[in-house]
Amino acid sequence: MNAINAQSLSLHFSPVIDQQFIIVLAILGAVTIALKIISVKKLPLFRLITFAAFIFLLCGPSIHEEQREGVSSIAVIIVDESASQSFGERAERTEQAVAYLERTLGEMERIETRVINGPRDGKLSSRTNLFATLEEAFADVPESRRAGVFIITDGQIHDMPPADALEDRYGPVHVLLNGEKNEVDRRIVLTNAPAYGIVGQDIRVEFKIEDSGTNDPNAVTYVTLRRADGTTQRRAVRVGEIQTMTLPVEHAGQNVFAMTVEPLAGELTERNNSVAIDFQGVRDRLRVLLVSGKPHAGGRTWRDLLKADPSVDLVHFTILREPDKIDATPQREMSLIAFPFRELFELKLYDFDLIIFDRYRVNRILPDHYFKNISRYVEEGGAFLEASGPAFASDDSIYYTGLRGILPAEPTGEVLDQSFVPTISERGNGHPVTRALQWTPRASNESSESWGEWNRQIGLSSVTGDTLMTGVREQPLLVLKRIKDGRVAQIASDHIWLWARGYDGGGPHAELLRRTVHWLMKEPELDEQALDVKVDGQTLIIQRAAYEREQDTVTMTKPSGETEELTMLPNNNGVLEKLHRANETGIYKFETADRKLRYVVVGEVDPPEFRNVLTSGAILEPLTELSEGGMLWLSENASPAVNLRTNGPFAGRDWLAVENTNAYAVTGASEEPFLPLWASLLILLSLTVATWFFEGRKAI
Repeated sequence: MNAINAQSLSLHFSPVIDQQFIIVLAILGAVTIALKIISVKKLPLFRLITFAAFIFLLCGPSIHEEQREGVSSIAVIIVDESASQSFGERAERTEQAVAYLERTLGEMERIETRVINGPRDGKLSSRTNLFATLEEAFADVPESRRAGVFIITDGQIHDMPPADALEDRYGPVHVLLNGEKNEVDRRIVLTNAPAYGIVGQDIRVEFKIEDSGTNDPNAVTYVTLRRADGTTQRRAVRVGEIQTMTLPVEHAGQNVFAMTVEPLAGELTERNNSVAIDFQGVRDRLRVLLVSGKPHAGGRTWRDLLKADPSVDLVHFTILREPDKIDATPQREMSLIAFPFRELFELKLYDFDLIIFDRYRVNRILPDHYFKNISRYVEEGGAFLEASGPAFASDDSIYYTGLRGILPAEPTGEVLDQSFVPTISERGNGHPVTRALQWTPRASNESSESWGEWNRQIGLSSVTGDTLMTGVREQPLLVLKRIKDGRVAQIASDHIWLWARGYDGGGPHAELLRRTVHWLMKEPELDEQALDVKVDGQTLIIQRAAYEREQDTVTMTKPSGETEELTMLPNNNGVLEKLHRANETGIYKFETADRKLRYVVVGEVDPPEFRNVLTSGAILEPLTELSEGGMLWLSENASPAVNLRTNGPFAGRDWLAVENTNAYAVTGASEEPFLPLWASLLILLSLTVATWFFEGRKAI
């Protein structure tokens, strides 16, 4: 680039006295001359010249000389790299336009080109903030060196300041639109989606289908709702009208549904044809029925644990006197009520979320068909927990009732009255209910894996469920089992209360029972088969329990439709895990080989980047007009002529220009008085004599 050297002369002033005194003298002189004019009716020319020269010399005039060197002007090319640039032929047109502009501008003398990509987060950004990028590009460039800006985009800018505030800030601003004219697009918009819902109830979701670039007021399309279990629901909707859909709150925690609308013929992209409906399920009240057999020390443990949770409605019955019990107490002195078996196990059975039998023994109070009702309740989605006491090993065991078909293990008839420490089995180490189960003794602030002893266990055999904990001779202690739509848990001991009392140091009784109950309630975080995906910024955390698996593979479908196989490997916590950095925003789908499905959203649920994806110059047009720039469609003019101009306009129908700013840098400067001191005094003396001669002498 050639440098241009030049000199510049200018007149500077350095007042000899304070400026205020000069102003006062100037006012007094002007008043004196005005009075003279009034009195003689004539302009005192020599007095005026003499006084003006006096004031001029008091201002200290000097000649300022600068040595200047020409510097380059800066032209910036802003390249839109937001997610919408992957649609159609936008990326290819942008690449070609950048190469052309760099080559053309590079051939111009004293023009330096900068190519800046924006927004900062690229395709992960939910907004196209190009002006923040432009400010960074010009941060070290004074306005006097800004030759112009070329913005290659689809025109959908989300941080556009008021155009009049930018009129002379960047030089001419040119917009090169990389999309097509007459584009069409369809998108689905959630107009109302609750963030929370009560488990077991439905929520109402309102949505609307919007078509852009079309004019069909009677258009009808189809919307498909996909649940996490893979089932779908399809319905017809009218475009442009708000629609309502009810969704079930199936479980506590995160509930995610995916809604997809059929694509519009020839539409620009299908990225905004889907939306994730993400809400939290909250249990209103957990209704628990606890039926205790023979009273024992552990009954209070169950009651205290369940009553401590304010979200639990507990109905507790303890059988204090059985029909065949013989004692001398007269009937009229008894205040015990009859066991309401019909009300509990027939009329209101399905009102309960969980049924617990604690040390229950068959005593002919509950007819067998009511046990069959409980079995049916479990098979249809209910939850049942059996805490075994000695009666389970006897002829009065509930195993020999209608519950036999759902219980996970058969009694051996043994009651093992000996001390043992409950141990997590190999399978239990990978199950969410018993994985990383720790205990902090009351006398210590540190967690410990050393638990207290239990003193009794009921022998079990023919286990059909999952044994998570073992006891004496590695016999099953905690067994979980899935029964069709329901779940059953069995604890083969009635001594968990020893942990609650702190016996032998105690143990994690509350956490163990809480997890067991939550597993029975189908809480997703305790489901050994569930696939869990969390989003931490741009990182996707894919997890699954290391349960009967050494590794697992999940298929990830990106918002763009691209698929990728990810392998989850064990971490140190009994979990299979894969960390993956997202490179797109939108809805990600994850599916395992056994059809476990999960949806997550990276970025905003309804990002501005995909609200309007049609190419348009409406947002940037006011700025191009004020800056005398131009707006061209690359689809019609891929290589417009680019030249250098000193004055606007800087654009035409098929050409664009950057501004020749004639920018320079000062390499040296010098300053000398306008006149030497002797010359200034001589001029003043001469003017004074001339004034006296031509004006004062006449007055005498």
